[in-house]
Amino acid sequence: MRIILTPLLTPCSLCCLQLTMAKRLQARRLDGIDHNPWVEFVKLASEEADVVNLGQGFPDFSPPEFAVEAFQHAVSGDFMLNQYTKAFGYPPLTKILASFFGKLLGQEIDPLKNVLVTVGAYGALFTAFQALVDEGDEVIIVEPFFDCYEPMTLMAGGRPVFVSLKPSPIQKGEPDSSSNWQLDPTELASKFTSRTKAFILNTPNNPLGKVFSREELELVASLCQQHDVVCITDEVYQWLVFDGFQHISIASLPGMWERTLTIGSAGKTFSVTGWKVGWVLGPDRLMKHLRTVHQNSIYHCATQCQAAVAQSFEREQLHFGQPSSYFVQFPQYIQRCRDHMIQSLQSVGLRPVIPQASYFLITDISDFKNKMPDLPGAADEPYDRRFVKWMIKNKGLMAIPVSTFVSVPHQKFFDHYIRFCFVKDESTLRAMDQKLKKWKAELMP
Repeated sequence: MRIILTPLLTPCSLCCLQLTMAKRLQARRLDGIDHNPWVEFVKLASEEADVVNLGQGFPDFSPPEFAVEAFQHAVSGDFMLNQYTKAFGYPPLTKILASFFGKLLGQEIDPLKNVLVTVGAYGALFTAFQALVDEGDEVIIVEPFFDCYEPMTLMAGGRPVFVSLKPSPIQKGEPDSSSNWQLDPTELASKFTSRTKAFILNTPNNPLGKVFSREELELVASLCQQHDVVCITDEVYQWLVFDGFQHISIASLPGMWERTLTIGSAGKTFSVTGWKVGWVLGPDRLMKHLRTVHQNSIYHCATQCQAAVAQSFEREQLHFGQPSSYFVQFPQYIQRCRDHMIQSLQSVGLRPVIPQASYFLITDISDFKNKMPDLPGAADEPYDRRFVKWMIKNKGLMAIPVSTFVSVPHQKFFDHYIRFCFVKDESTLRAMDQKLKKWKAELMP
């Protein structure tokens, strides 16, 4: 007879088991950044019937035909595109990025040393923060800011330092513009210290749609050079500029290439946000550290998507600056969508800040805050968040509160703005119009 002895769980062993199970699971780098407002507001919108999603920044229409054809060719053509390519980027893509942006930046860009292909611009940002920001380093962030900048700084061990864009006074009844929002030069200069490691620039800006002028960029460049600071510039909306404004890359200014990482996105460039192809351009002295992070984390991006982006850029390089260029045609179409949305929002008393660029506009809701200040919500919840929840439930429209894009101490200065995305199909804009017409009728005495 074979006897199997099963060990008994004694009080002591149970105690040890409980202690093991009680160990802290999450890394401290996640403290305070676990809440995601996108998840919260998308969930709220999905729980209500027939809500028009004007919050999330993605096109709900087809990409350009040449990009779709390039992707189809990548999937059905060379079978080796199903396999690994070079870790730092598919060679035809790094080559065309070097050629295309080298001319724009006035630099001889080496595809092997000065270009890194990443999983979207998000991946480019994360790689840059992990490669360059160390414990205790200060990172200057201009607010309102794309909401990942702060948590990425914290996860790297850095300390975010905020400086706000502020609107200049306008005459009553006059529309506000993103060009009217400026940094105070004295305040900006005061944020640079011996601990400042990086300055995060986002131009065109999300959520404001501001295009930084040459004078503003020269001020930032001067301070970065004076304090030996790296500039990480997020330029994913550089092709979506309206009303004759001009996007300028800070890396093209004298003395800035050697201390700048320029980040771009195929998703925003060719309206293919799901492809998740992004890139970083910069000097080898910085890029070698990003390559170290990249090769020890994701290592490699989808080959077929990279091939499709390469072919799309090759096509665009042939048409660049001509009426047939997608970079000429697309902003013209999107500007009409922007103007449509501005006019519609104004019909119910919302006051849009006219954006110079990007997918987005912010809207002043001060009049509603004055008329109905006591919307449901927690006592410490910013008004714009309560307003968006009310609007989703009662008006069938989803936006994103702008307090999401600012630091907690400054939320009170921005809680009377909400953000809308106007890069939407005509059918979506018509659905918005119907919601707003109903809203306007309810406002009639």
